[in-house]
This record gives sequence, structure tokens and C-alpha cells, in this order.
Amino acid sequence: MSNDQQVTYTPAHIAIVAGGTISEKIADQIRTMDYIIGADRGALYLVQHNIIPDQALGDFDSVTEDEREHIRASSRKYMDCDAVDKNYTDTELAFNHAIAMKPTQITLFGVTGTRLDHTLSNIHLLRKAVDEGIKCQIVDEHNIIMLTNSSVTLQTNSFPYVSLLPLSSTVTGITLTGFKYPLHDATLQIGQSLGISNEWDDVDTASVQVREGYLLIICSRD
Repeated sequence: MSNDQQVTYTPAHIAIVAGGTISEKIADQIRTMDYIIGADRGALYLVQHNIIPDQALGDFDSVTEDEREHIRASSRKYMDCDAVDKNYTDTELAFNHAIAMKPTQITLFGVTGTRLDHTLSNIHLLRKAVDEGIKCQIVDEHNIIMLTNSSVTLQTNSFPYVSLLPLSSTVTGITLTGFKYPLHDATLQIGQSLGISNEWDDVDTASVQVREGYLLIICSRD
């Protein structure tokens, strides 16, 4: 077990790969990142796709002993944790490791899937990045998920639907430009569906502005 979590530079863009649902198409996108962290079974996905994890970490309770040794041998750094005596999920451990390096951006892969509890927990991690001033997104085959408490400019993309959901009890001062259904100084509260399934207008960029609160932005496709 290695406790060395230091890096000699600050990577601009960190990828975290966890053990949730990951499309085979995602591997090429992961390869473009400056620093790659594999969390538990996510590290196995990386080495099976000939991607060297800069850091593999977790309790590795979802892999076999042979797979664990393969991960250890194939990673630049390796850290395992006790499966019982830890207070964080493997994904949050990886996220905390990434936050400590103070990158410009973090992208999480394999953090959505069949376990809704883990998916929701991972979405909540976005708030920690916002509070640290780090751009962060969750990416899977059908969704790009972001969080803002101020403003964000979005490039229109192949995900045709854009939904807005409050992650705090109330979000005020919501103004949308570049969308089919604009809003101006609107308020959303938890339990409302007003922000579901908006669409891009005929523009290259769109913007979301928030005065107060935390607003999830989910770009999705079927």
C-alpha cells in the first residue's frame, strides 16, 4: 500500500473513472485527459483498455485478487483502502484526491448506473467542486451533468435535451439564453418539473445564469 498522493505538477484536466456504466466509446475521450484516476473497478476498465492509471485507489472489493494485482502492476501509483474502516465511497476518495491537486477541470466517468444511491451520491460531489471553483462534469453515453451557482456558457452539442434541477431547496434568478424555452429571473424549487426537457435554440452557444442556489444542468439524449 502506498500513501504517496503527491504529484509534481498540477494537471489541468483530471479524469476519474469509477466502476459504474461505461460505454466502450468513452475510452478514447479518457485518453485525452492530463491525469487519470481509476477508482476500484474503474481502474480495471482502464488497464483492460490499455490506459495506464496515474493513480489507482479504492478497496478493490469488486475485483478478483488476480485483477487487483493486474491493476497494481499496471498503474503508476496504487493505493488500497480497508473496505470496512473507511468513511467514503471509492469515488469520493478519488474525487478528494483530485480536488487536492487543484486542477482546472474534473470529468467523472462510470459514476452512473444501476445503483441509484451511488449515482445520486456522485452527483452531489459536484457541489464540492463548485465550492472549490473547479469546473466539473459527469459524462456517460446519454448524459452530461454539471452544476452551477453562478453562470455557465454551454456549447450546443449532440445531446438535444437540457434539463435544470435545483440541488438546493430554492434557486433564484435563473436566466436562460440560447434555449428554445427561455427564462428570465425565474425561481425553481425542489419538486418542480419546470426545468425539464428544454432544447437548444438555433445557436452555437447558450448560457445559464443563477443569482442564488445550486442548479443542476443535465444535457441528455435517448
